[in-house]
Amino acid sequence: MINKQSKRTRLLDQGVYLLMNQGYHATGINEIVSAVQVPKGSFYSYFDSKEEFAAQAITHYIEPFIQLLTRHLQHSQVDPLTALKNYYAELIVAVEKNGYKGGCLLGNLMGEIGDTSERCNQALKSAVERYKVLQYKALLQAQKEGTVRTDRSAEIMANLLVNNWQGALLRMKIEQSVQPLQEFCDTLLYDYFIA
Repeated sequence: MINKQSKRTRLLDQGVYLLMNQGYHATGINEIVSAVQVPKGSFYSYFDSKEEFAAQAITHYIEPFIQLLTRHLQHSQVDPLTALKNYYAELIVAVEKNGYKGGCLLGNLMGEIGDTSERCNQALKSAVERYKVLQYKALLQAQKEGTVRTDRSAEIMANLLVNNWQGALLRMKIEQSVQPLQEFCDTLLYDYFIA
């Protein structure tokens, strides 16, 4: 018998997959529960609504990225700027392996429902903020170590990373190439941010 947490996780995993590939409006609860092979009533024992499910899927989606970035930043032999470079290089390899599909669930949902669902808007803001804060702290430390310029605030540079990565992912999807992602790294992490 599958435990309750496992069912919830499977629903979220499937939901993230479908939301990434089809979007919010094209993804139905029946499709999610059918793919996971759980009764529709089970869905509602975990989530009050499709909107609440999407908000929790956002949090579920960002967590592995937070963990991966944290692992890179905690690597004791690597300075924070190099850790950021390594993190983004790993993401580029992953999206190339994935055939340029999906992009980023956050960016996809920001465009689709970011201004129409207050609950999802809050979840998106929270996910982006958590992601940005890690990068902000890394850039602040890199400024203290002298590897990142100090004439721009670490917060502005962290916003540049988050915002430009989203734009580069959108271009990657239409160009079917990692070139926009590589240009993002080359321009910001290997040039503009350098002290």
